[in-house]
Amino acid sequence: MVRSGRSAVDRVMDMVSPRAQDPPSAFEDLAVAVLDHRGSILQWSDAAAALTGMPADEACGRSVRELLVAAPEACAGSAAGVASSGRVLVRLNPSATVDVTYRATPLNGSDGFLVLAAPTQHVTDQVRGVALLRALSSQHRIGIALHDIDMTITQTNGTTGLFGGPPIPIGGLPHDVLAADDAEAIASVLREVLETGTPVVRSEHWVHLREDAARQWGLSLSAFRLEDARGSPTGVAAIFFDTTQEILARRHLELARAAAVRVGGSLEVRRTAQDLADVLVPDLGEHAVVALAQAVFTGEELLKWVGGGDLHLVHAAIAPADRPLTGVEIGDAVPPLRDNPRLRSLQRGKTVTVSRDGLIAELGDPRLVELLLPESFHAVMSAPLYARGFLLGNVTVFRLDRSDPFTEQDSDLLSDVASRAALAIDNARRYTREHRAAVALQERLLPPATTDTPAAQTAGAYLPAGGGAEIGGDWFDAMSLPSLRLALVVGDVVGHGMHASAGMGRLRAAIQTLADLELEPEELLARLADLVQRLAAEASPAEQDAVGATCLYAVYDPVSGRCSLASAGHPPPIVVRPDGTARILDISTGPPLTVGGMPYETLTFDIEPGSVFALYTDGLIENSGQDLDEGMRRLADRLTASCRPECDLAAVGREVLADFSVQPRQDDMALLLARTRAISDESTAHWDFEADPALVSEARESVTRQLAAWGLDHLAFTTELIVSELVTNAIRYGGGPVGLRLIRHDVLICEVTDPSSTQPRLRRARATDEGGRGLLLVAQLTHRWGCRYGQSGKTIWAEQPVEATG
Repeated sequence: MVRSGRSAVDRVMDMVSPRAQDPPSAFEDLAVAVLDHRGSILQWSDAAAALTGMPADEACGRSVRELLVAAPEACAGSAAGVASSGRVLVRLNPSATVDVTYRATPLNGSDGFLVLAAPTQHVTDQVRGVALLRALSSQHRIGIALHDIDMTITQTNGTTGLFGGPPIPIGGLPHDVLAADDAEAIASVLREVLETGTPVVRSEHWVHLREDAARQWGLSLSAFRLEDARGSPTGVAAIFFDTTQEILARRHLELARAAAVRVGGSLEVRRTAQDLADVLVPDLGEHAVVALAQAVFTGEELLKWVGGGDLHLVHAAIAPADRPLTGVEIGDAVPPLRDNPRLRSLQRGKTVTVSRDGLIAELGDPRLVELLLPESFHAVMSAPLYARGFLLGNVTVFRLDRSDPFTEQDSDLLSDVASRAALAIDNARRYTREHRAAVALQERLLPPATTDTPAAQTAGAYLPAGGGAEIGGDWFDAMSLPSLRLALVVGDVVGHGMHASAGMGRLRAAIQTLADLELEPEELLARLADLVQRLAAEASPAEQDAVGATCLYAVYDPVSGRCSLASAGHPPPIVVRPDGTARILDISTGPPLTVGGMPYETLTFDIEPGSVFALYTDGLIENSGQDLDEGMRRLADRLTASCRPECDLAAVGREVLADFSVQPRQDDMALLLARTRAISDESTAHWDFEADPALVSEARESVTRQLAAWGLDHLAFTTELIVSELVTNAIRYGGGPVGLRLIRHDVLICEVTDPSSTQPRLRRARATDEGGRGLLLVAQLTHRWGCRYGQSGKTIWAEQPVEATG
């Protein structure tokens, strides 16, 4: 066996026979043999031994033909009996072979041949791999980059630029092309793939260039680890797709969906406008301003305006609200603008886009430029807010610094969002108009907020529902009754809106009429319930279940210091005593007024002068997750803290309701406070007489003496006539005993009580009648008169004005 010296052949043998400590090589599976001109094996590499299972000492000296299952026809007549290249089957043992692809090369200066061989499958894999890499590298819509373990780019098809971007340098890093944050995000993904071996598929990234931050791309990154034959990582292959348009389209769709969800959730104009501005920033621009016509805020009808001048616009919303970029603040009026074609296009319903220089030229006023425009903006897009044929205002979006200019797709998106938002704003405007009308109706239906009577000083407060809820049917009332008594009412009509306010007005009028009849509280509520039943019967079938109310009616008598009340499904009142302690009255609550034919129960109790009597609706005590009893205790604590001696009741009412105005409530609230007074014993006189006509003169004498003691002698004559007629009628028709009471205040009240329940009637006596003129005479001599019934008879009363005696 002839062996050549250590020349090129020896170096090749060393190359293909790596040492154990060497890293895997592309030539590791390449078998090498040196043949002489007869085909005898002169040298045999370790890879050849591994491939054939024959060690070098057995192979050397043998003819290579002995290892082949069948020599290819191309080998016939060739030197050494070996063709220059081809595929052969190499015998491993009598029953096994391996398909090998080889290449034979003559050695210069020798008559031998160098044969390189590898399993055909490996060769085919490498050929296909190279073909695949070459095909990927030739694509222009797909980016490919091979990175080593240091993230250095070793091969890429982007050396001339990808997707219209700059060239990607071989030997460079992602940081050489992309902005620092974006490059680090990409490198972080690749490092994780290198460390874990877990591929990444379609990882979305929005990246900016290092040298031009205004240039942006949407990239879909897929990456997998590269490994050698031993499975050790050698780098990462990254494949990129340009998904800029897909990302923009998805962002536009998400923005449109967010606008549909967020804008219009409120029926408050400013809140709706702010939602519109917030949804546009930062997805469509870095700054947004919404300007609305002044009439939108009041719900009034809109005027059509074209051209420049004072457009009567107000800045309704700015985003970002916490970082305003101009001198404009919410609530500022938009200054007059010069007429220009772009402004008229906007007024005709078109979305307009303008550059920085173009807008500055159109404004033509450095003061307006400084006031209205962000300092670093470069592009502006404005869309009209058109709804139902009227221009409500406009929304303007700015792009700042080096962001991309607006595109046609951006314009279409803003137009769509603005058209939807305009309907929401117009709905809020129309609601504002209806709400203002309902509030005005409610205010006109409610009584004066404060009253000052001999029985009590009163103050009422009303707070409409918030958070988009409509006006409700809560009300209060304080009505002066005969004999210096005072009726206090608080009620709540079911539902919201105009029908609730109208229902409240009807019930309030009915209570005033029934109160004039001086009915006991339980009887008044029973008759009121009958009225509600009639109202429900008159309503349409769809609205019958919505007709109903609760009510509490109380009558306070300052002479006796007693109060009588009854409740129709209403919360109990609270009494704050002069010493500052509060008590929630324990009353028997009857059914709401929707339930007719059920009895009510009157509670009568003493109340100290100077006490504050509080009546309220359930909006003051209802809270999410809070028990009603707990709500009443909390209200009692508030009243205890606020109702100090001689405090202003109106201020107390405002203070109590202020606690509820911070968070919008779904129910309106009414609160009526009354500080009780008492008529002193020195201002009253009382006598009882048996049913004897002879005692009428004694009654007149008693009254005359009392009036003299009070210094009211000028009323003695008329009062004697009144007492004579009333006591005579009581003895004649009612029987005894007969009670007579005088009450002195700004009027003189004469009351005659008898045990009869007969209704006195005023009639005109004929000329021949001997009687029947008593009540007519009383009516002529008094300011007013009337009759009320109690549990044991009736009381006829008559009032005379008390004039100064000088």
